[in-house]
Amino acid sequence: MAAIALKGQLASKIVPKNGSISVIYIKTSSYSSDAKLNLAAYKRGTGGRSSFNGIVATVFGCTGFVGRYVCNKLGKIGTQMILPYRGDFYDAARLKVCGDLGQVLFTPFDIRDEESIARAVQYSNVVINLVGRDYETKNFKFTDVHVEGPRRIARICREMGVERLIHLSYLNAERNPKPLVMKGPSLYKISKFLGECAVKEEFPTATIIRASDIYGSEDRFLRSIASIWRRHSHFLPLYKNGEATIKQPVFVSDVAQAIINAARDPDTRCQVYQAVGPKRYLWKDLVVWFYRLMRKDEKWGFAHYDMKYDPILFPLKVMLANKLSPAYPYGNLHWEGLEKECTTDVVDHNLPTLEDLGVTLTHMEDQVPWELKPYRAHLYYIDQLGEFPKPPPPPVYAE
Repeated sequence: MAAIALKGQLASKIVPKNGSISVIYIKTSSYSSDAKLNLAAYKRGTGGRSSFNGIVATVFGCTGFVGRYVCNKLGKIGTQMILPYRGDFYDAARLKVCGDLGQVLFTPFDIRDEESIARAVQYSNVVINLVGRDYETKNFKFTDVHVEGPRRIARICREMGVERLIHLSYLNAERNPKPLVMKGPSLYKISKFLGECAVKEEFPTATIIRASDIYGSEDRFLRSIASIWRRHSHFLPLYKNGEATIKQPVFVSDVAQAIINAARDPDTRCQVYQAVGPKRYLWKDLVVWFYRLMRKDEKWGFAHYDMKYDPILFPLKVMLANKLSPAYPYGNLHWEGLEKECTTDVVDHNLPTLEDLGVTLTHMEDQVPWELKPYRAHLYYIDQLGEFPKPPPPPVYAE
């Protein structure tokens, strides 16, 4: 009996009726079909919210500012989501409507508990880490949230065989930042830098997105500058009167869309993207424009001044905002936030941006007026058409 060996698919034997010849296929490579078929992982539907696109995504930080937008966009394209939460389940339950029935699953977790993290990622092929904090609490320091937590998530993802990891970082993170309004270097910037390094060490193919100041509904950028805690009546202290800081804020929906596009594109592995807006502005011009949109212009009595001329009252207010509310500072007023506020956005032109991920960037003049409507002076006054002229947008900073 003659035997013919052919390179090809899975090893098998074909024996004709006469039994004289056997054909043996020798396996030369591994195929996805080798494993037991998982029919639940197959794509189903037309691609909308009531379909399944084949992606199972775990979103750490799902209840946060950016996380809610990411979950909504994931649900729109038919992604099955596993949403880890801590604390009260009802804080996360509102995300149930992001996807169709059975597509949004919840699991409790603690960023210090490896077993809960492994349980959250064991069925996922994409993991998105959005966990972050602008200020320290009695339970979690910056190192816990920005360094050890991401390192633990990245390592467990690698051990569990997760295909893609996307980590949200900070644009101006650096190892040795120069202090601006603080007495020492910003631990927020340092921890964000070290956290990015930790993720790369544990998961070398991770996709990093470095975001500048992110604005949108319920943000910590526009709301903090509009807060009554941030100013003294009608007077607002700014670092060097706002003339030494250049900002390039980005809309939260654009950042969320970039994360979705990165999750669906395997070519984004090992890449670092900069999440910045389409235009750069002087911080002073932005602040004046914000207050004019809130109908708190010069006629209202608004004025800004250099923070250095307020060495007692403003630091005292910052201290009170943190002492009176240990869980979170009133008005999001704290020194790390002020340090972040007066930091100039530095963009590396050698690195890709959100536009390289196929995102059409939103201009601030098209979105910010709507975001600041709840903070208008005399909010319930019904104005006549044209009574309050639309303030011109701030000039674009030319470097």
